[in-house]
Amino acid sequence: MDIFILLALLLIFSVLLFILYRMAAKHVKFTTRVFTALIIGLVFGTIVQLIFGSDSQTTTTFIDWINIVGSGYVSLLRMLIMPLIFVSIVGAFTKIEQTKNLGKISGSVLFTLLATTAVAAFIGWAFVLIFNLDGAQFTQGAAEAARIEALAERQTQVEGLTIPGQILSFIPTNIFEDFAGLRDTSTIAVVIISSFTGLAYMGIKRKEPEHAATFRKGLDALHAIVMRIVTLVLRLTPFGILALTTRMMATSSFQAIINLGIFVLASYAALIVVLLVHSAILISQKVSPIAYFKKAFPVLSFAFTARSSAGALPLNIKTQTEAMGVDDASANFSASFGVSIGQNGCAGVYPAMLATIVAPTVGIDVTSIGFILTLMLVVTISSFGVAGVGGGATFAALIVLSTLNLPIAIVGLVISVEPIIDMMRTMINVNDSMVAGIVSSNVIGDYDSSILMNPEATVERESL
Repeated sequence: MDIFILLALLLIFSVLLFILYRMAAKHVKFTTRVFTALIIGLVFGTIVQLIFGSDSQTTTTFIDWINIVGSGYVSLLRMLIMPLIFVSIVGAFTKIEQTKNLGKISGSVLFTLLATTAVAAFIGWAFVLIFNLDGAQFTQGAAEAARIEALAERQTQVEGLTIPGQILSFIPTNIFEDFAGLRDTSTIAVVIISSFTGLAYMGIKRKEPEHAATFRKGLDALHAIVMRIVTLVLRLTPFGILALTTRMMATSSFQAIINLGIFVLASYAALIVVLLVHSAILISQKVSPIAYFKKAFPVLSFAFTARSSAGALPLNIKTQTEAMGVDDASANFSASFGVSIGQNGCAGVYPAMLATIVAPTVGIDVTSIGFILTLMLVVTISSFGVAGVGGGATFAALIVLSTLNLPIAIVGLVISVEPIIDMMRTMINVNDSMVAGIVSSNVIGDYDSSILMNPEATVERESL
């Protein structure tokens, strides 16, 4: 590797970062800066791969350096996940004026997330048949063999895990362990902890209002601090997206995409149909999909490049409340629940497709009503507790395949195109949680459509 080439690449990357910095200094719109970073990253990353290759030492070393910006940004966002879920959900309880709204909000959010996951599973099943996918299209190389071996070890974590056992794993036993994110189901455990805290607040509010007032005042102060940190981190979004997109394009194997092109195409086609289902839901809520997606672009583009629905949580909440007109309680519940429940892409389409592809190899008729209904039920229930971070889709696939007694090797055979598909999956996950927020806000009658239609109502208001 020529050190001067590496320095030249880093210099170019630094210049691109400086351009984004100057755009921010000149108060260019946040959405414009995000879109600019996305385009520049796509072009720059593609050039790096075409010149040096995806596996060259130059590319590897260069990506290692720019990961300071990209992975560093995602790490900062992940740092905020647990405290943000806690203050968001508990804060949502303190903002609910009528107790009856609690049931409406939680019920409508959960129903939307889970119903769309069941639909997503059906769509995943359908597109396997439409594209005539079968195991013979997947080949095993060194990387795939290594991944399958690693999965075999990880399968022991879910082997013999029944659906009741999976549900039991959600219940927290050590709040410090879950706030540290040490379990696969820590995210949903924190959701449960936060919900119990909120319920306790509502009980204290009725019996000891002075203590409830003190608690709310302290929580409001904590919420303000956390949200200020969120704002500071979100200002780094264009820089993070530039680094993440550059890495994505520079390291993605074009040859692998060609080899598994049909699977990639089928996956994207299925996910796009899920997006159309989301649009249909918006229309049913008298919300313009065009206006919605214009406002959703920053958070969806981040989810696409960062591949972390949990990392998108701060921007998700701010987008719903400040750019779409969703009430605080619905936005906080839907975004927080959506991190670990009912992820349409990672826990819906993906495991359903893999199960449908591999099922015929063990003599199962995938066109039978029994298989279809069982698949949709298992996928929907298994979508509980899937962490919205890297590896969540793999965990969901292992749960579904193990529950259905199907071979897990298929998960390892698609490793080469996993990052490409995961981008769209993550975007769908985040989009579904925002749609759930709009549905919930409409259910309780607190949705303000004028904010969605107001071009000035964006996340820019916090000087992002």
